[in-house]
Amino acid sequence: MSISIWSILVVILMLGLLVTVHELGHFWVACLLKIKAYEVSIFVGPKLVSWKRNGVDYSIRCLPFGAYVRFTEIAEDGSAIKSDDPSELINQPRWKRLLVALAGPFMNMILGILLFIIFFCVSGMSSLEVGPAFEGTQLYAQEYTYGDKIVEINGHKVFTYLDFFYEMNDANPMDEMELVLKSDETGKTYELTLTPEIYSRPMLGIVHLDGTDNKYNGWEIIEVNELQNNGDPVLEVGDYLISIDGYQVDTEEFDDYFYSLEAGDTVTLKYNRDGEEYEAESQMTMITGANDRGVRVVRYDVNTPSEFLKAVGYSCLMPLTVVNVSIKSIGDVFEGEEEVYNMVSGPVGVTSVVSDVVDNKDEETEDKVNSLLMLAAVISIGLMFTNMLPIPGLDGIQVILLIVEMIIGHKLSERSENAINVVGFFMLLGLVLFAFASDFIRIFKGG
Repeated sequence: MSISIWSILVVILMLGLLVTVHELGHFWVACLLKIKAYEVSIFVGPKLVSWKRNGVDYSIRCLPFGAYVRFTEIAEDGSAIKSDDPSELINQPRWKRLLVALAGPFMNMILGILLFIIFFCVSGMSSLEVGPAFEGTQLYAQEYTYGDKIVEINGHKVFTYLDFFYEMNDANPMDEMELVLKSDETGKTYELTLTPEIYSRPMLGIVHLDGTDNKYNGWEIIEVNELQNNGDPVLEVGDYLISIDGYQVDTEEFDDYFYSLEAGDTVTLKYNRDGEEYEAESQMTMITGANDRGVRVVRYDVNTPSEFLKAVGYSCLMPLTVVNVSIKSIGDVFEGEEEVYNMVSGPVGVTSVVSDVVDNKDEETEDKVNSLLMLAAVISIGLMFTNMLPIPGLDGIQVILLIVEMIIGHKLSERSENAINVVGFFMLLGLVLFAFASDFIRIFKGG
């Protein structure tokens, strides 16, 4: 894996800004509640700019690795000075401290929603409204109304198009699919059952780009099945398939000839590799499949007030989607359908994903910016949930301790807090190690 310096810088800046907004959330709520703050630092490291206002030291520092808000006075040895000042956070009622602790994750959620709104306004938005069905698809055989909204797939609630794609990809294409739609006209729900038509056809064992390449008049191959040619693939990714048994892939006669082939038939492939033309024999195998579900959702360019309101509505549902898909993904791990190392991404994994966008030479700058915008939105919402984990250093531990104190009516003993912090520390250490291990396993496996 090759990661450019630009990808690393983008990740550092992106995470730095997301953490900064998180910390500012704590600060803004503290200000609203008249709680004293001593320092607000945007980024870390040596100061670039600093000023003082209303007793608060503000600074912008040179390293965009995060930010912090200091609610206690610090002694020369770096320790916090205990104070009876009623305006300090530690001396505030528990409900105020709870609101301050929740403010950071809440701001990450709000930022994620705002980024999704911007993303939808710039790039367009996929809704959950059903589009027209094409002849021959499973949906075409059903009675439904264009524009009705999908609310459930196979008994699973869907909130946004991301849930929709997850459920569609997770379902076995050979099985029936149950859809629940909500009528746009009446507001009532109704059910559809999509029944697949099973077929068998010859398989060459490749995936290619749509259309033919102008240079070689062939299909550019982007994936080769390991079962191609009975487990001894002839073709490679990057090859251009020109013809099979003399039938050019860009001619009308090709489809008729190809679908007349049967399992075991040996064909001659003509292909171009690295600018040179080759011929080789390959054996056909059969693949069993089903006709397309035909379920397509309507996509909008956000140009009108009503479309903007839809974009806002779907953006507000994105946190529910993140929770929904995360829980289902965890279930996939326990059912053996997903590798456990695909559940968590550390900084290396995030940098790898960003690198796939930033270093893609075939993608326009505008498309890269849009992709990074969506990625930042998802990460921001993800940070909200991560920060709610009951682990030292994260807001979740403070939230849990404060809620427990509010229930029992008094502060936990120092011994109890220390025990919780020790357990939480090992949880944090385990999570960090697991995240790094997951990143490197994906790298070595080429994931």
